[in-house]
Amino acid sequence: MKCDKKNLLLYAVTDRSWLGDKTLAEQTEEALKGGVTFVQIREKELDREHFREEAEELKSLCARYQVPFVINDDVDLALEVDADGVHVGQSDMEAGDVRKKLGPDKIIGVSARTVSQALLAQQHGADYLGVGAVFHTSSKADAAEVDFETLKEICKAVDIPVIAIGGISEENVGQLAGSGICGVAVISAIFAKPDVKKAARELKKAVEKMVAEGEEACR
Repeated sequence: MKCDKKNLLLYAVTDRSWLGDKTLAEQTEEALKGGVTFVQIREKELDREHFREEAEELKSLCARYQVPFVINDDVDLALEVDADGVHVGQSDMEAGDVRKKLGPDKIIGVSARTVSQALLAQQHGADYLGVGAVFHTSSKADAAEVDFETLKEICKAVDIPVIAIGGISEENVGQLAGSGICGVAVISAIFAKPDVKKAARELKKAVEKMVAEGEEACR
């Protein structure tokens, strides 16, 4: 499965911090019911066997909703479970090496904070870029903020889709209008809310409005 720009509108990154009495699959399905268009499983604490089990379950779930499913960082696991692709950061495996391992048909997302990082990722076969943190975030302690102008410059410099990540919420997403992004990636804006389905639905409306306003401004 290759990703289309429309798949990147509302990109959800999983986090078990707010599971409560739900399973990761149950929580993710609530987000999918709310309109999430892309799912990335991100696990930093889970052992490999349980990570694989969770990945296989979410892969099946996302297939039912016809939503792309990628794995954060772990290229080998993405191959093992036949995920739709992988998302790698600047400190992970370089995009060209990932492409060699995964082949031509898998989705590769790459995190970028500068125009040079973005251009290099595109040159090496990335399908989309995740740029941020665009706002302050508690999800990644090492995430340096990327200002609006840099975000805009990255979007202008590359031909592949760009999504913004980091500290994005229903309240501040409108500030990203006109940057050139085609969507946003979020964690707590959906999964930290008591009603995950409702949070996804309302955030999706706000993102659609932001993207439409940006496109209108460019005409």
